[in-house]
Amino acid sequence: MSPLLEVHNLKVAYGGIQAVKGIDFTIGAGELVTLIGCNGAGKTTILKALAGLLPVVAGRVAYRSENLQQCPPHELVRRGLALVPEGRGVFARLTVAENLQMGAYVRNDREGIARDLQMIYELFPRLAERRAQPAGTLSGGEQQMVAMGRALMSRPQLLMLDEPSMGLAPLLVARIFATIREISARGVSILLVEQNAALALEVAQRGYVLESGLITMTGSGSDLLGSEEVRRAYLGG
Repeated sequence: MSPLLEVHNLKVAYGGIQAVKGIDFTIGAGELVTLIGCNGAGKTTILKALAGLLPVVAGRVAYRSENLQQCPPHELVRRGLALVPEGRGVFARLTVAENLQMGAYVRNDREGIARDLQMIYELFPRLAERRAQPAGTLSGGEQQMVAMGRALMSRPQLLMLDEPSMGLAPLLVARIFATIREISARGVSILLVEQNAALALEVAQRGYVLESGLITMTGSGSDLLGSEEVRRAYLGG
């Protein structure tokens, strides 16, 4: 069986700067894969390119064996790819409920949307309590829940998470990562970019180490956690 997502020789540039220099990786159906690396390694650039927000200079991105290079972002969402961006990107003046409903903009199945909205409130009880509150007044952790819930409302088959723990207190980080595990257990494939390499590798089945736009190591989450090189560079060991 082919992987859900296949990336071959991906190159992405900002102006004259090549940020991603020809990388290969795959994600299987239902798999949780992480990209780790220092700031500026190219992790966010890869997610934006996969989401159609940055042009691909060269290479091939195939989703369910179909080439995605010419798909606009809204069509990628319709096909089952969703990005939770770094910084959350909530609609500050809209309520929590309105933000979540925006995630279903590619759908027209009202009953299914209502069921999924209830599922999000069960996944994130805090959002149910604040459904009528403007999203811009929420804490950082609550806004992260809104951003993740909004993406899930599109019913993604591949969920891409960019730095979900950024700026959060340890208790909220633990809660967010418990939810990531639960989403994965429901069969959603996840591509996780996370500065906290230890947490990312603990939840991921496989990982890729990115340095200066190139993949330098790959392996299971547990193997990379046990690697002396990874521990020295990213885990403070």
